[in-house]
Amino acid sequence: MLDNKELARYARHISIPEFGREGQEKLKKAKVLVVGSGGLGSPLLLYLAAAGVGHLGIVDFDVVDDSNLQRQVLFTVKDVGASKAETAKERLLALNPYVNITVYNTPITSDNALDIIKDYDVVADGTDNFPTRYLVNDASVLAGKVNVYASIFRFEGQVSVFNYLHEDGTRGPNYRDMFPEPPPPGLVPNCAEGGVLGVLPGIIGSMQAAEVIKVITGVGDPLVGRMFLIDVASFTTRTLKVLKTDVEIKELIDYQQFCGIGVEEPVKEVTVEELESLKNNGADFQLIDVREPHEFEAANLDGLLIPLGEIAKHHDKVAKDKQVIIHCRSGKRSATAIRELQDLYGFDNLYNLKGGILAYGELVKK
Repeated sequence: MLDNKELARYARHISIPEFGREGQEKLKKAKVLVVGSGGLGSPLLLYLAAAGVGHLGIVDFDVVDDSNLQRQVLFTVKDVGASKAETAKERLLALNPYVNITVYNTPITSDNALDIIKDYDVVADGTDNFPTRYLVNDASVLAGKVNVYASIFRFEGQVSVFNYLHEDGTRGPNYRDMFPEPPPPGLVPNCAEGGVLGVLPGIIGSMQAAEVIKVITGVGDPLVGRMFLIDVASFTTRTLKVLKTDVEIKELIDYQQFCGIGVEEPVKEVTVEELESLKNNGADFQLIDVREPHEFEAANLDGLLIPLGEIAKHHDKVAKDKQVIIHCRSGKRSATAIRELQDLYGFDNLYNLKGGILAYGELVKK
């Protein structure tokens, strides 16, 4: 099963009495699907490839952004703008040519999740949003796959092993046993909005890789029925029990709707080119930035800073007698701010900067 070069490569694994050649051969036979190749996916994929997992699947339709490089160690400056999944594949094969890699450069959805997952032994969830997290969990349960879960936010991370197959044929708890319902939309910001310490994904992603390896090889005691939590700011840890409940998963659903993220009415927009023209022509308009203060300090367009969470309280600072252009990093938070101001206070002069400050940065580069 393992040739002489592989025996030499994995010698430090094979020399572990509890692991040995048998454990390494189990890794080579294994197929692991990693959903997301970003903060968590980067260390997860690097260590699974280095460990000798025989077949890796990578699901990611995003491209590398400069702001990713603070934590997504799979990528470099030269990769900015390139496909994350394809770039990850190239980097991983350079690390270990004995690994086979399949790329799914597409969003994972209720329509394709079961087709993608069915060919894999273990699913590793490296996603950063609730709709996809619930989708990956439910698809793993329906397909009978172990779901090695992790998440990160600011200084905190968590890891668990869901839907584990016990020797008696029963399954361990899954994500819905601990979180049967998602939090209200907007209550928990994502990493782009709330931030994340750059080393945290490395710590948690490595733990996630360790759990995948334990599940595949049978070595050690996986985090089944337990949720490990760490706060690296205080360097404190806790382990919570996860109990099996009577939550039943019958089919994949509309996870955007389940998480309260519906199709919203479009807002009026201006492009970054139109904004530049207004500036150059001395037009009378107001520019408002709804990002957080730390984002504003890093880079801004000289707009009035009113963070999204404070926009309703400070609506009196938003002009009603001229065009108001509201922006954030990408256009998502500013669209939310516009809808809130329109619904609560009847504004009809608000425009979203399409693509946000990211798009403006691209315009400046040209």
